[in-house]
Amino acid sequence: MTASEIELPFPVFWAGGRYFLFDVDVVTYVRRTYNIPGVLIGTLPQAPVQNLFQGLPLELLPEEARILVEKDVAFIVDDAQRHNEAILGDSISAEAKDDYVSGLQRQGREASAEIQQAAQSRKRRALAGKQIPEQKKSGGGIQRDEYDDDSFLFDSLPGSTPMQDSSRSHIHITPTTSNSLLRSPNQENSLSLPSVPRSYPLFRYLHSQGYFLSPGLRFGCQYMAYPGDPLRFHSHFLVAGKEWDEEIDLMDLVAGGRLGTGVKKGYLIGGASGEGEADARAFSIEWAGM
Repeated sequence: MTASEIELPFPVFWAGGRYFLFDVDVVTYVRRTYNIPGVLIGTLPQAPVQNLFQGLPLELLPEEARILVEKDVAFIVDDAQRHNEAILGDSISAEAKDDYVSGLQRQGREASAEIQQAAQSRKRRALAGKQIPEQKKSGGGIQRDEYDDDSFLFDSLPGSTPMQDSSRSHIHITPTTSNSLLRSPNQENSLSLPSVPRSYPLFRYLHSQGYFLSPGLRFGCQYMAYPGDPLRFHSHFLVAGKEWDEEIDLMDLVAGGRLGTGVKKGYLIGGASGEGEADARAFSIEWAGM
């Protein structure tokens, strides 16, 4: 994916105090071009309990979003306000809304028909391998001694009419995107620069050196620094941002150095130098003898 295939600047959507990208082409572009991995947080509606392979959207750290804005390749959009103005305002015609709802209903009817066809196919396969026992009358009732298989527990018996819920003519579709209802975001209404933590100067410095940075919570640090794409490389540093004149507890240095060395990484601290936030310095600590 190249810049000519991406319309620059592209929108980064702000919602609930977090920053998101929903376009897979943009996600690929920022990863390849700007060393921005982000974190995929999307799950499938049919399988919400997932913790290994996630999907869109991609959540960006405020630091990542700010890097992109400062490089003039992105701008910030208030996603909730954008939806309210589009859906509750007059920017969408009544005809467009009706077409959108009709499209969802059509998809629901098609999905419902496919599910019914699949259920009928399963029933036919089950009946094909089963010999229907002779019905015997016993005490005025009907006895089916050989119906001990649970294949008929939820399916209709042979010759009966499948039950149909007349109150539900089709499946109700939950849209995965609202792009068809919304206009393209306007850069003129973009939000200000994202607020970032005090560690941002160090984040920006390491990013400028070609490192990929991701959240480092599981290792007790602020960032994990990778020399290349995290899909190909292990991280090299546990990163902790500090103020230039901040006092650092010696036990924090000992703990960070031991932890980093124990997981075969360096413990890196740094921050904006006294000369200004534009400049930063970093120091790597390793525990000797381990």
